[in-house]
Amino acid sequence: MTVRLSPYLILNGNAREAIAFYEKALDAKVGPVMTFGEGPSDPNYQMPEAAKNLVMHAMMKVGETDLMFSDTFPGTPYQTGNHVTIALVSTDADKSRQIFEALSAGGKVDMPMQQTFWSPAYGQVTDKFGVSWQVTTEPNA
Repeated sequence: MTVRLSPYLILNGNAREAIAFYEKALDAKVGPVMTFGEGPSDPNYQMPEAAKNLVMHAMMKVGETDLMFSDTFPGTPYQTGNHVTIALVSTDADKSRQIFEALSAGGKVDMPMQQTFWSPAYGQVTDKFGVSWQVTTEPNA
């Protein structure tokens, strides 16, 4: 089992611009960029046109470190200063759940731990110190 931490930058509609900037500035290697429109569709939900081309998730390698990016979803409040979260990535779903519960103590669950199309165990929590965490498990781990 491994656990690693990665900074996750949440941007206000300009994630692609930030990715290009950091790619050059940090001599980084950009991986796949997924838009909200490329995610699975839900017949009970009509995705806003404004969201379809926004970045849902992107990652780049800066040396040995992963730096991740996302745009905020239209209508989601954005405030400079709260746009960096820490992604904790585990190869063990039980360990992810344990860490999530520990971080939740005295904090606020922003998205309950659940299975998603990209992870068997994923959740978002703001701990009691105001630090935002995305706890995820690698698929097929």
